[in-house]
Amino acid sequence: MSGLALEVAVNRWLKPAFEAASSYRLEIDWRPTTAIMKSIAEGQRADVVIAINGAMDKLCADGIVRPETRVCLADSILGVGVREGAPKPDISTVEAFKRTLVAARAVAYSRAGASGIYFTGLVERLGIAAEVNARAVTIPMGFTGEKVASGEADIAIQQVSELMSVPGVAVAGPFPPEVQTVSTFDAAIFADAANAEGAAAWMALLASPSAAKAYGDGGLVSRLAQS
Repeated sequence: MSGLALEVAVNRWLKPAFEAASSYRLEIDWRPTTAIMKSIAEGQRADVVIAINGAMDKLCADGIVRPETRVCLADSILGVGVREGAPKPDISTVEAFKRTLVAARAVAYSRAGASGIYFTGLVERLGIAAEVNARAVTIPMGFTGEKVASGEADIAIQQVSELMSVPGVAVAGPFPPEVQTVSTFDAAIFADAANAEGAAAWMALLASPSAAKAYGDGGLVSRLAQS
């Protein structure tokens, strides 16, 4: 199980490297941390989970994962995506960011993901919720960039790394620092992992120098050197 923010780093580099160097084959259930926690509460398990650190705190406290295996992997920030080839809007300041959102034909965001939950509160605080939501394209989960690639929206809001996952979408830039939020992703092995040996091997790669590079190339900020 893994949060969507790691998709680029894992699928483009880490998963192929892991499978080429071992006899293991990875099956990854990609979904927002909120959905991961719901599935776990309903009894679903895997060998390794990658989730936002606040959720991982709960999994450790509840004995669902082994705390001694926990590794802090990377930070993820929010950004704006546009269709590849389209002019990149000015989002350099909070006022410019507000103007871009209000002027957009349609803004796509996720209702379930951490990015969408934060964005919902942010537009309220900025006083532009009515204007943005009147033309918003919301999805239950998944990649908001797909709505930009399809032409249903001209702005996508999500983690920068998640925007990078969608062909045909370009990252216009991160949110302005004053309204930015950082999500930190941790990994750990389930207490009742069916394949503990394979889980340990996968965790070793997730915490390796090659993983640190993959996180950076995948739109994240590695936390491995700081752990």
